[in-house]
Amino acid sequence: MSLHRVNSMESWEHPRGSSPVGAEHRKMSFNPVGTWVPPEVHKEPTLQVSRGKRIWQVAIACLYCLFAAGIVFGYAAFKPVLVKEGVYRYLCDEEDKVEGDKTCYEQEIRLNLMFTTAAVATNVCALPVGTILDKYGPRISGIIGSVLLTMGAVFFIFASKVPFDSYIPGYLFLALGGPFVFISSFQLSNTFPRHSGLILALLTGAFDSSSAVFLFYRLVYEATRGSFTPSNLFTVYLIVPVFILVVQIFLMPARSYKTVGELVAAAEGSTDETHQTEEDHDDAARYERIREERRIRRESVLSELAPLLGKKGEDDQQEQEQRKKEISGVWGALHGQTAFQQVKTPWFILVTLFTMGQMLRINYFVATIRPQYEYMLGSYRLAEQVNNVFDIALPLGGVISIPFIGLILDNTSTTFVLAFLVTAATTIGVLGCLPYLWAAYANIALFVIYRPLYYTAVSDYAAKVFGFHTFGKVYGLIICLAGLFNFLQSALDALRYKQFHGDPVPVNIILLVIVFIIGGVLVYYVYRKTQEMKRDYLEDEAEHAVERTMPEVANGYDSMASQSNGHA
Repeated sequence: MSLHRVNSMESWEHPRGSSPVGAEHRKMSFNPVGTWVPPEVHKEPTLQVSRGKRIWQVAIACLYCLFAAGIVFGYAAFKPVLVKEGVYRYLCDEEDKVEGDKTCYEQEIRLNLMFTTAAVATNVCALPVGTILDKYGPRISGIIGSVLLTMGAVFFIFASKVPFDSYIPGYLFLALGGPFVFISSFQLSNTFPRHSGLILALLTGAFDSSSAVFLFYRLVYEATRGSFTPSNLFTVYLIVPVFILVVQIFLMPARSYKTVGELVAAAEGSTDETHQTEEDHDDAARYERIREERRIRRESVLSELAPLLGKKGEDDQQEQEQRKKEISGVWGALHGQTAFQQVKTPWFILVTLFTMGQMLRINYFVATIRPQYEYMLGSYRLAEQVNNVFDIALPLGGVISIPFIGLILDNTSTTFVLAFLVTAATTIGVLGCLPYLWAAYANIALFVIYRPLYYTAVSDYAAKVFGFHTFGKVYGLIICLAGLFNFLQSALDALRYKQFHGDPVPVNIILLVIVFIIGGVLVYYVYRKTQEMKRDYLEDEAEHAVERTMPEVANGYDSMASQSNGHA
């Protein structure tokens, strides 16, 4: 999944080019679904909910996201259990049948298809999840998520007893349920605007850590020597969706919490009234009186919001946000254009191609890490060891990298970030082709840090380049197309097994070259456009500059003129 990151404690004056409904105040992260704070539809009045209740809401959301938001991405840890349970072993021919932890070609393809389908669904469902969240609110979204998680668990509980394949639909429903409960939780960052960044970091960390659910299950499965079957696991797991359902009904808000800007706007009146100009008033005195009333009302609202905002002032907040925009170098590149106009530009086409290639590489590696290293290292035991390290490092890497991602994106240009992504992706690709144990561990270490940075950087790019007014459509389309492209994982598996006889290096080289070329073109294009934008900005400033006389010089001239007149 992927989340986008933008400061959720918005400035109170909407800057030019911002969304009139506050859509710009969306927080980013790295799950490929994307997250947003919905528009001002049925918002929960923050000040009317007790502080204690808001704390409980945030804590409970972090708890259920930890067990439900992204468990399907722990597939690398869950797959060995499925293999030991003999899932899809009936697909193997008699001469290909294997025992224990090994898989045949057909079995491997079907198991990986289960994860591929889930990964695609997680990305494609971003658009419907957002629509439902905007229209019906977070409570309904959370309830839908709990129902989907229940269906996924039930499919797994009865998988060995039904006459059809229920593993793929079961994993699919688990994948669909995660975004519903996760995305609907992000509006809780508005419960404490002063600490919105911390709340979003906790939710994102819970999402990343949720992939460890299957890791802990695998450890229990091995400790019990297989007696605690997947059916037992998901019977116990039913507690999670039931818990989500209960807290959604009795504790969580039915309506999204308002952002700070929306609270101020609501107090000042309707948008139309707020944006009236002097020409709208026949009487200038009446206009000035209305302005003064609004100023007093605004100051009153801000004084009430002081406990939520803390000591940081409006000017400081706006200066900080303006600094981030200037550093990026791409802010506002396509702001003001329609989504249709934006998707026809190289800005969209190149980043979409890059995202498609990278997401395919990432998910393919997650699904096939064990057979890849079994071939390259020539040892099943070493491959299992590498797989075990990866299972632990994946959730840890996501959590550890959260603060560093924010620092990188807020303090470096978008061109630098993209160049860093391409360089890191190339390094990962090279390490993934080396048949050495140290290279495997280095690859994992870099991969688990790169993955969250990549997803967050792409959403950050989309917000800065395309703007917040069209963000949902444009970013959703990027992730949707990239998700559908992930169906090529099955083709890559077939190529690895049939054409290259299990050798993953040729496939990895193909992916490496494709992503490197597309990434290189993207970096060059963005660099060239940022230079053009900087030059246009300087030319525009020069054209509108007003010639001013320095006060000291002016005073000197006046003094000299007076003396001359006196002598005369």
